Amino acid sequence: MNTTVYQVETALSDEQILKCFDLLKLLRPSLEKEDFVGRVRRQQDEGYRLIFIEDDQGVRSVAGFRIAHFLAWGRVLYVDDLITQPEARGIGFGTHLLKWLKGEAKKETCNGIHLDTGIELEDAHRLYLNLGMKINCLHLSMDL
Repeated sequence: MNTTVYQVETALSDEQILKCFDLLKLLRPSLEKEDFVGRVRRQQDEGYRLIFIEDDQGVRSVAGFRIAHFLAWGRVLYVDDLITQPEARGIGFGTHLLKWLKGEAKKETCNGIHLDTGIELEDAHRLYLNLGMKINCLHLSMDL
């Protein structure tokens, strides 16, 4: 088991936000570099926070989240985005980010952590379940 402690950084500067682009583009293919910082900044105005782990090989894992109140769940930390470089999966970056998010949720007195995940992402599901998350709903959407 990997016991390395990774430094989680918050992307505050435009440069730090841009460091996360290539990895988030894998998760969100419709993203365009030209308006990426602006989109993140608009979300930050609504409480979004972007965190990442970087090592000598670059940004390895990224998560975007917000604290929000829901009638269904109360105050929760909602994970909008979470991805680890494909070649770095299984090393512990995603686990470390999720554990950091759990600590942040506790610090923010949240009732829980919620996220949506693509149905085809079986490795991610395994990670989430191994860390104590439960599958408790089905998210539906409609493009307009």
